[in-house]
Amino acid sequence: MNISFRQLRLVLALAQTGSVSGAASRMHVTQPTASMQLKEVSEALGLPIYEVVARKVHMTQVGLDLARVARNIAGEWEDFEQHIDSLKGHVRGKLRVAVVSTAKYFVPRMLGSFCQRYPEIEVSFEVLNRDGVVSRLRDNLDDIYVMSAPPKDMALADEIFMANPLVLIAGVGSPLAKRKRLALSDLSGERFILREKGSGTRMAVDAYFKAAKFRPDLRLELGSNEAIKESVAGGLGISVISSHALSGPAREYGVCVLNVKGFPIESNWHIVHPKGKKLSPIAAVFKSHLLASA
Repeated sequence: MNISFRQLRLVLALAQTGSVSGAASRMHVTQPTASMQLKEVSEALGLPIYEVVARKVHMTQVGLDLARVARNIAGEWEDFEQHIDSLKGHVRGKLRVAVVSTAKYFVPRMLGSFCQRYPEIEVSFEVLNRDGVVSRLRDNLDDIYVMSAPPKDMALADEIFMANPLVLIAGVGSPLAKRKRLALSDLSGERFILREKGSGTRMAVDAYFKAAKFRPDLRLELGSNEAIKESVAGGLGISVISSHALSGPAREYGVCVLNVKGFPIESNWHIVHPKGKKLSPIAAVFKSHLLASA
């Protein structure tokens, strides 16, 4: 098969953008040129790499497999470019980071100080729920991932770098806010507002309550820490939330942290990437920066 590196990049752009015009724009070529190049790739393989159904591009399995190969080759090439730059005394290139939503309260500051030190670095920063980050991790789309509950069914390089205490909060006007000391049993009549199932926080909370044989009266499941804080401040219930989501004094949000026996729940932040993956020079430096910053 005679497929050029540029054609592989075009296939990858097609998979990422979902359209020939989008791939052409990303590769800075005209759409007819992109169509012709993609046709040549299909002819070289002897199989179609995409189909157009109802005016939408759908990658075939062969196309998806080729895009995965193209992604790996492009990643290796970027690593090589960074290696050459490092030999010349330069630190530049692209860094891809994906974090779960709660990590947005502290990772951007760490990323900011890193970029101040290395201003020539281009950063791709994704903030998603846990399922979204795990999906990107499975597809090896980024260099570094930050989450509190790494998947257990993957071979990962996993380093704990920071504590993630989970605290119980109530509205400042709640009678609970006046109590100096509470037991978990004191909360049996309260309505709870918790993160959505599948989130790292929810997984830790469910495991803790199960071990304590405590069954919370669940009122709401929300996918946003901001929505949870507003709901708690509005008197809809109490919640368990990462202390990092309370980046300032808790009362600024109209909530307060309750002093409950057994809390905070111990949890940690993890830096992960697929085991065996060789980090690019920039990603390795950023990982060290995260560990030092924590």
